[in-house]
Amino acid sequence: MKRVKRAIYAGAVLEQLVYTVPDRQKNLKRQPRPRFATEEERAAHREGISRRRHARLVNENFNPESLYSTLTFGNDDEVYDFADAKRLRNNFVRRLQYYCPDAKIIIYMGRGKHTHRIHFHMISHGVPEEVIQKQWIYGSVIRIEHLRAHNTYNGIDHGADYTGLANYLFDHWTPEQGGHRYKATRNLAKPMRDEAKEVKRQYTEEKPPAAPKGYKLVEAERTPYGFYYFKYVKEPPKRVINRMRI
Repeated sequence: MKRVKRAIYAGAVLEQLVYTVPDRQKNLKRQPRPRFATEEERAAHREGISRRRHARLVNENFNPESLYSTLTFGNDDEVYDFADAKRLRNNFVRRLQYYCPDAKIIIYMGRGKHTHRIHFHMISHGVPEEVIQKQWIYGSVIRIEHLRAHNTYNGIDHGADYTGLANYLFDHWTPEQGGHRYKATRNLAKPMRDEAKEVKRQYTEEKPPAAPKGYKLVEAERTPYGFYYFKYVKEPPKRVINRMRI
């Protein structure tokens, strides 16, 4: 067995993964991996993988120039099941792509906690605000704003790290919807992955890999299976504070 390290770059976020892999020697017997105690544990593990992949996709493709929108149905156009909602969602995305062929879009469905009415959330890049307003013909655009240049988690400025927003939107899916958790255009860029490299140093949560130039460490954790996860973000630019002169 040997320890390797792999880096994954997604927008302003860099993840360093340190884990054990079998040696490639033919005569070395492969050690069995720890098994999940229950199917619930297995499902939670798979969901965690999907959640991380989704967050990387968001961080890689969107930035403070991108838009976050909340779209609701009017009384005359309200739909009551997700099959109808998917049809209208797909038509809406096709219209946006017609007017903005290079647009990058991820769109999500959900129900209001109190109203139980179906609504959409959307992250988009390359679609002007006026196009979204004009092409959402089923009700109201109750929110449309640029993604934040500064996102604070646990009191730390992560800059353009949209993991919190990504997780919020990821959790909008319910079994009632069926299918995928979100709809994404096919032109989304994939995060860059370095090849896994063998490492001799013993990393721990207290002794993480050194932060590359321009990055800072914001998270370090270890799983029960000996997997280490280290998260870094690009040092965000200083906030601009406007002071009014009297």
